[in-house]
Amino acid sequence: MRNNKFTLLAILGFLSLVTVMACKKSSIEPEPEPPVVPTTPTLSGTRDELTKDSIFLYGKELYYWNTSLPAYDVFKPRSFSSNETELYAMTQYSTDPSTGKPYEFVSNSAEPKYSFFDYSAATTGKTGALKADVNGSANDYGFSVQYNNETDLRVKYVYPNSPAAQQGLTRGCRLTGVNGRTDLSYPNAINFLNTAIFGTNPSITLAFNDINGNPKTAVVSSSFYTVNPILFTHVYTVDAKKVGYIVFNSFTNNVSAAINTTFASFATQGVTELVVDLRYNGGGYVSTATQMINLAAPAGETGNTMFTSYYNNYLQSITTAQRKASILAHQPLLDDAGKLQTFTTGVNGKYATYADLNYSPTSADNIEKFAKSGSLALNRIYFIVSGSTASASELTINSLKPVMDVKLIGRTTYGKPVGFFPIRIDKVDMYIPEFETKNKLGVGGYYSGLTVDKESSEDLTKAWGDETETLLAYALLYAKTGNFVTTGAKTASLSATATVMPSKLSVAELKAVDEKLDPKGFKGMVMTPDKRF
Repeated sequence: MRNNKFTLLAILGFLSLVTVMACKKSSIEPEPEPPVVPTTPTLSGTRDELTKDSIFLYGKELYYWNTSLPAYDVFKPRSFSSNETELYAMTQYSTDPSTGKPYEFVSNSAEPKYSFFDYSAATTGKTGALKADVNGSANDYGFSVQYNNETDLRVKYVYPNSPAAQQGLTRGCRLTGVNGRTDLSYPNAINFLNTAIFGTNPSITLAFNDINGNPKTAVVSSSFYTVNPILFTHVYTVDAKKVGYIVFNSFTNNVSAAINTTFASFATQGVTELVVDLRYNGGGYVSTATQMINLAAPAGETGNTMFTSYYNNYLQSITTAQRKASILAHQPLLDDAGKLQTFTTGVNGKYATYADLNYSPTSADNIEKFAKSGSLALNRIYFIVSGSTASASELTINSLKPVMDVKLIGRTTYGKPVGFFPIRIDKVDMYIPEFETKNKLGVGGYYSGLTVDKESSEDLTKAWGDETETLLAYALLYAKTGNFVTTGAKTASLSATATVMPSKLSVAELKAVDEKLDPKGFKGMVMTPDKRF
């Protein structure tokens, strides 16, 4: 039956060269029993029907919660109207006991929390959804927005050297008009803004007040630029302490040298406490995350476990015979140059594949070790976070928690401890959770996000580095006093005439707006296995 299944996949020619990508996962143990082999589908059908068969059969073997999936004949993959509706249905079987809902459930959404398809990879060789936030280049305006309150729409970040930056936009600018529309209030303008800023328009006309309140206009044209995720750095003097600050927007694959330079500068200036601002950072490359972890971690942790990856029980205990029949035998494990690795003693006798990897959690392939780099010696690290802080960002925080004094400021993080690599099916790459990670203490499972030590909303009216910006101010306050408590100055008595202030958005509303007004923001981790043959 299993051989028939993969004969089907081979006949279709749906498997091709892919780069491996992963987004990590944390705490829930894989279910103990191996997956049930699905009933073999008919070896005929339209291209669309065979694609739907493959989506389910791949999930049946590789999905982290694979034992929750029903048999092929029960699921009936060909009955779904689209790949997306099938994927959503496939991800709603496994229940998180802490919530009573599926791990991939998202309120008021027909899309899974973690899984997705990438239709652009087949033509570009890269994941289009990841491009700006992960692969170091973009073709857009280079900025995003959020509401400070229901009538106050602000620029939340601008990438350096992007088209928006070249036209003078900065964090904190207040938008007063977009393409001639002046009603930008919440929620009336959400769909309009989504289309205007993140649609296919070649340019956008903006009216805005700069950070000092001066009215300006600009026409921003979409174009290619190199993403620099380091949006701001500074060193503050807090009494006798030196406190470093870095705003880091994504763990891209082009920022390694810049991170090293920034942390070396912190060390040279005597920084002993560091604020890492990840409030909009949805993740990126695991290699970049581990680089930052090793720059921040104590030197004494070198050689100790940083985190461990766990796959489902079937992959952990896969036999030689199962490897040869596995779909992973058709997924090449490429070298650093993106070329095939000759491996005649591997399962397919020609080149290295993912079927040749060891998926046991005791394997060195799945255990990341600390390897301290640089000379920065920190007594404490603060992370500024929000509901947009996800995946590689959460991995960074979770890995450092057991080894140093870590404080979190802002809002509970997104909650994405999920890992995957792409599965090529015809002209689409499918990403479904395939593993989880735990830190050196075996702690993970933050499906509902990492909670903060100091909860607070941000202040979108302030520029990066402004010491009065709420979240940064709390970090500097703790560096000064050792706590987040501050005594406010006495104010004059209230006036007899009260002023009605515009309403702030709730945490849930802010999350929903972020999904709409930063739709290209990627929440995940990208990993290339270090195994070379």
